[in-house]
Amino acid sequence: MSAAADTPARRARWTTGRLLALLAALVLAAAWVLPLAWAVATSLKPEGETTRTPLEWTGSTVTLDAYRQVWGSGDLTRWMLNSAYVSVVTTALTVLLCATAAYGFSRTAFRGRRVLYGLVLAGIMVPPQVLIAPLFAEMAALGLVDTYWGVILPQVAVPAMVFILVKFFDGVPRELEEAAFVDGAGRWRVFWTIVMPLSRPVLAAVAIFTFISTWNNFLWPFLVTTDPGGMTLPVGLVNVQSSYGVRYAQMMASLVIAGLPLLVVFALFQRQIVRGVAHTGLAGQ
Repeated sequence: MSAAADTPARRARWTTGRLLALLAALVLAAAWVLPLAWAVATSLKPEGETTRTPLEWTGSTVTLDAYRQVWGSGDLTRWMLNSAYVSVVTTALTVLLCATAAYGFSRTAFRGRRVLYGLVLAGIMVPPQVLIAPLFAEMAALGLVDTYWGVILPQVAVPAMVFILVKFFDGVPRELEEAAFVDGAGRWRVFWTIVMPLSRPVLAAVAIFTFISTWNNFLWPFLVTTDPGGMTLPVGLVNVQSSYGVRYAQMMASLVIAGLPLLVVFALFQRQIVRGVAHTGLAGQ
């Protein structure tokens, strides 16, 4: 009797609204997966069949020639290591800098706080391309062109991440900090031992977003790096493509190689991304 009663209840959960939401999710998933599937399929075709009309998902044979040519025409191993190093260091410094700045805006009162925080928020509306010329002049004056730090430092200060962390810190109960202050803890100790552990979900989300954006960043590393040995993966792959002209199989193979590490990162940390967005209160914005 209970099993029969449970069956209609379970069926009743699938309302029209839920079915429409599921359908919309499937459409969005297909819109995201199809271009990726097409890139993989094109990269496995012989070069002469990539422009054949009508378009076909598969070629006459499945070949890895495009991957071999891309891998053999450049130092991909070095470029991947460069991208990994730049992305990891940039992520660590961004999380540290933005977290300390956000905690200061959220918890401390000082003269000019609102003005300074307003300037930080205004930085969200400034396109990064506008700052390229002065940033390059600054890196050149400091002698950081063609160095890792020349690529890393301009990407460390991210106003959007400060804003996200401020919103999260504003929601942390102040009673926890006040209890630590009563026990004799200082501001820095409270920050490192109480606030930072409580902020793991949002810090993980900030770290993942920063890593992905740094790995994908092309324009700034392209401008500040001329030595092939110091190039990141996106810059190196573009140089390989430009030296051989437009070859669609190789182009798609390059995109797959560049995007595969990010897919792995997202697959491993997607739960942290969702939790971080939910904890910041930005899920509905």
